[in-house]
Amino acid sequence: MSSTLPDRRIMLASAANMRDLGSLPVEGGVFAPGKVYRSASLAQLNDTDQCTFVDLGIAEVFDLRTKAEREAQPDRLPSGIDLVGVDVLADGQGGVAAAVGTLATDPAAVNDLLGGGKVQDMLADTYRSLVTLPSAHAGYRELFQAISAPDHDGAVLFHCTAGKDRTGWAAASLLLLLGADEATVQSDYLQTNDALVPTLGPLLKNATAKGVDPDLIREAFSVRIEYLDAAQEVVASQHGTIEEYFSSGVGLDSRTIDTIRERLITTATA
Repeated sequence: MSSTLPDRRIMLASAANMRDLGSLPVEGGVFAPGKVYRSASLAQLNDTDQCTFVDLGIAEVFDLRTKAEREAQPDRLPSGIDLVGVDVLADGQGGVAAAVGTLATDPAAVNDLLGGGKVQDMLADTYRSLVTLPSAHAGYRELFQAISAPDHDGAVLFHCTAGKDRTGWAAASLLLLLGADEATVQSDYLQTNDALVPTLGPLLKNATAKGVDPDLIREAFSVRIEYLDAAQEVVASQHGTIEEYFSSGVGLDSRTIDTIRERLITTATA
């Protein structure tokens, strides 16, 4: 699927898994380029890559990580870019991120926490939580309201730690709202496996040295269509449609939803 879509990657030395959601086909045209970006953590963003952010016109960054994650590794951004922290999983459990976080303090526990297929079950539960938790509704509402704000100038970027789950659902749900088909949504979602997993060398080496199964870490930082399906199944069962999810779940009014579509959909161009 991915070979049929435009290459939207932003290749940075100090931040992984970054790409423009622009140019993807949606209902009535394409996602407008240069408006919304997604990425992994920006805690190590170097001076050169900060200049790239300025050149891209990024004006606001939404950090979807927990408060603990943000405090441990705060974003490094150019001056003038607004940073908004929204912990979308504040009302939930630590999940896989917390399990991987024990690598430094209790590496032996990682095998028990994630082994035996538990990592896949935990990630599927995380995606269900991203649809149901009040903190997720509030966080995503703030993000999407910013995209639709009448005085908003410049591009928006959202990210979490790996840019794959909290970020992955934000991107997938937005694409679905704009009328992207399943193949397009899944292709963007799965691109994380090509963009992020190859960068895990140092983490895998560290895990192996501490007696942790590196395959568990690799799985924890990968995405599967089953995870995205888990979120969409909850949307279907609790809300019926993606638009109703944005309305009754996230809490956006019809005018805001219309504005998002007006701002982000442009006619297809070469």
